[in-house]
Amino acid sequence: MLSKITITLPQNKSLEIELDDSIAPKTVHAILDNLPISVDVHIWGEEMYTDPIPVMVQGENSKPLVNLLDVAYWPPGQAICLFFGPTPIGNKGEIKPYSPVNVIGKIISKDVKIPINLDGEKIILRSSC
Repeated sequence: MLSKITITLPQNKSLEIELDDSIAPKTVHAILDNLPISVDVHIWGEEMYTDPIPVMVQGENSKPLVNLLDVAYWPPGQAICLFFGPTPIGNKGEIKPYSPVNVIGKIISKDVKIPINLDGEKIILRSSC
């Protein structure tokens, strides 16, 4: 099942996300059940990640590498991660999270760039339906 959510950023900007429960269904459903979520974000390389969210799920088909524009849940930090490009620990040409993540979807907004000026800002995740 595909579900769309919107991440509202400061300055009236937003990102559209498509969640896909085919890889990590427990994780996706736990997140959807807790929307809306208001949380601070941080930047690490070209990854945007949140402070802990009110979802606690263990590794579910966790991956040590992700693809461009993947959205994932990081179990140790209870965080949502959005991957806009390389992270500081990845080798050339790969996007490597700090530790394995549960991939839950993709950023589907057009003309997406890492919002580097958001470090420490609050975002809101909510259902698009």
